[in-house]
Amino acid sequence: MGGQVQVLLVDTDRYLLTCYRYIELNPVRAAMVATPGEYRWSSYHANADGAGDPLVRFHPEYLRLGPDPAARQQAYRTLFDDVLTPERVSEIRAYLQQQRALGSDRFQRQVEAMLGRCAQVRPAHRPVVEKKGF
Repeated sequence: MGGQVQVLLVDTDRYLLTCYRYIELNPVRAAMVATPGEYRWSSYHANADGAGDPLVRFHPEYLRLGPDPAARQQAYRTLFDDVLTPERVSEIRAYLQQQRALGSDRFQRQVEAMLGRCAQVRPAHRPVVEKKGF
């Protein structure tokens, strides 16, 4: 792939598994495959099927999906029964492109306090300034 690595700070409790779905459905949205499991380079195989992958480290939020690997894998596959709406996909893309903090208002306020910078998505255009005296 190449290019610049993009980073998205995510409110774990609310958005992490949604972001997993967003990432693993990218090849499906790009019409490269029909299902996330068909994409060879996806972490879906480790998360949903239990395939060993030395690059995948299970996040605590993933581990909370079930008491054992089989239950977690089943719960993970079930997450993909719900469609990611176009609005949710657009929201994640906007936060990713602007490298903002995706999460609740409280989470964003915490990030802003820690970093001293805006954590929310800003409009893509500059504000309109009225011209005077023309």
